[in-house]
Amino acid sequence: MLEIGGEAADRREPEQDPRNTSQAIKRGLLGRCPNCGEGKLFRAYLKSVDSCASCGEEMHHHRADDLPAYLAIFIVGHVVVAGFMATDSWLVLESWQHLMIWIPITVILSLALLQPIKGGVIGLQWAFRMHGFSGTDDDAMLEPVGEDAG
Repeated sequence: MLEIGGEAADRREPEQDPRNTSQAIKRGLLGRCPNCGEGKLFRAYLKSVDSCASCGEEMHHHRADDLPAYLAIFIVGHVVVAGFMATDSWLVLESWQHLMIWIPITVILSLALLQPIKGGVIGLQWAFRMHGFSGTDDDAMLEPVGEDAG
């Protein structure tokens, strides 16, 4: 319960069926609609569809923003640094040779991971009913409630 201006306001959502979070993330990672698992999630490399062609679930309001890029950098950074250090410990290579190995691996891994990670983030948002996936306007939830709202 939240009390603003002497009035009690209950901001909880009405009871809704729980959504399977792991299944939604898995479907997103595979580039499928987190709701039905049938429709495609992306119409281009990183551009999501406005709505699912199979079930009609709206996707246009997701807010993946920069999280997929941060996660991809985190994963690729750990893989590349660990690979570089392991290679350098048992194989003596010149700096240019390391660059010829690790720069392409970094670019390929980054590009390969971006779309699945973004799909997983969209699936997570759908499962938690974030950013419009609950059927309500998120901005309306931020407006003050009560007599002193004006």
